[in-house]
Amino acid sequence: MGEHPSPGPAVAACAEAERIEELEPEAEERLPAAPEDHWKVLFEKFDPGSTGYISTGKFRSLLESHSSKLDPHKKEVLLALADSHADGQICYQDFVNLMSNKRSNSFRQAILQGNRRLSSKALLEEKGLSLSQRLIRHVAYETLPREIDRKWYYDSYTCCPPPWFMITITLLEVALFLYNGVLLDQFVLQVTHPRYLKNSLVYHPQLRAQAWRYVTYIFMHAGVEQLGLNVALQLLVGVPLEMVHGATRIGLVYVAGVVAGSLAVSVADMTAPVVGSSGGVYALVSAHLANIVMVMSMEFGRAVWLRFHPSAYPPCPHPSFVAHLGGVAVGITLGVVVLRNYEQRLQDQSLWWIFVTMYTIFVLFAVFWNIFAYTLLDLKLPPAP
Repeated sequence: MGEHPSPGPAVAACAEAERIEELEPEAEERLPAAPEDHWKVLFEKFDPGSTGYISTGKFRSLLESHSSKLDPHKKEVLLALADSHADGQICYQDFVNLMSNKRSNSFRQAILQGNRRLSSKALLEEKGLSLSQRLIRHVAYETLPREIDRKWYYDSYTCCPPPWFMITITLLEVALFLYNGVLLDQFVLQVTHPRYLKNSLVYHPQLRAQAWRYVTYIFMHAGVEQLGLNVALQLLVGVPLEMVHGATRIGLVYVAGVVAGSLAVSVADMTAPVVGSSGGVYALVSAHLANIVMVMSMEFGRAVWLRFHPSAYPPCPHPSFVAHLGGVAVGITLGVVVLRNYEQRLQDQSLWWIFVTMYTIFVLFAVFWNIFAYTLLDLKLPPAP
């Protein structure tokens, strides 16, 4: 019997990947038994010596022979990933992950370190797509920086589950705004109405012990102008981001921005109430840094103007703009890490832990500040509504 050819540098990488898989199993990404048996039989046909490796050339031949059964985008991505190993060999686990459209964490890390090349035209140049396909392609280009990720996302996105979180939050905000508008008989600059602050959802410094107000203030808006801008940003930015990153990650960034917004106001603008969902919206936009900085600047300018405009019911000032800054801080720290790469697990990114720690420290600081600082500073607060 002849000696098996040396597997080259890929052996160490694949062995390490399999070792990581054993130490850190990912139950949600394990393959069903039947498909894996199928891939094993297919792999052994191209590996008669049972070396545990096949050449990328053989893998390309396999893809070519099955080209009629593969989506063109998936085929291009598979070929690009197959070429990521510098020594031209693929181990069995990577083969299974490639063929079954699964990418485990160790496999993703290996891909990211490889030489990822796409041999065909960009996804943006594809013609003859349906309306839904063009929408998915647009989302891919708006939210993902790398062509290989765009094609993989375009090929694998199924709209299941749909982007329910941002749509549900937006509908609730609109519904409660309309309800409040009918109740007050005012839709423009509702915040100037004498009964506006009596709503139990608004954050008010005198009622800061009522913990739910640090979140529920997002369902109260200063007027239709603030609601319109926040809804537009949530739908134009939040929905595409949720389509790519999922409701869990987007919900985490959004809620973290909301809480940071109200806490930032309670620390930096202690006498002002808070309304509107700008904290959550600014967290998403800052994390994504899309081409809407001008819209953000206009909305922020409006919030600053309203804060320092003479109050309709002194001595209580108009709602604070500091919540916007709290959302931005979450977006450019925690949010950027959460949305940094849609294909990686959060707990494997060291920056994730750093920013989670920073956010936790800030929340704890703000909580103790709310408990002790108002009394120690002997601050004169506006009367409770």
